[in-house]
Amino acid sequence: MELILKQDIKNLGEKDDIVNVKPGYGRNFLIPQGFAAMATPSAKKVLAENLKQAQFKQDKIKSDAEAIATRLEGITLSIGAKAGESGKIFGSVNTIQVADALKREGFDVDRRRITFETEPKFVGEYIANLNLHKEVKVKVSFNVVAE
Repeated sequence: MELILKQDIKNLGEKDDIVNVKPGYGRNFLIPQGFAAMATPSAKKVLAENLKQAQFKQDKIKSDAEAIATRLEGITLSIGAKAGESGKIFGSVNTIQVADALKREGFDVDRRRITFETEPKFVGEYIANLNLHKEVKVKVSFNVVAE
């Protein structure tokens, strides 16, 4: 029995895969649970078109991320924070502040896609990792300065 999987199933396949299973497993478990649908010729055509459109969208997203990454290379951000005489920051510099600094420079990056190599606790230079796409990652340096 040929089925099109609607979600990832361990030891069987991933979403949108066409798999062959025993009829009882398909009729009694996969289809009623909503994990799969029958792989009719028309369903296969719809799946092929959906995969084609999804691939086109993913390619566009990736190319946009690569364009942003090339523009981000070599940029150094400056983030102000209140600090003591020893250079220790009161509070911390977080991803929201880095995202705001990037926005001021003209880059719209979601704060959830930003991570730090080391947490900024003192005044100085640090590196932020930006995950623009699952295949496109860029490192941006930023300086924490005392206000």
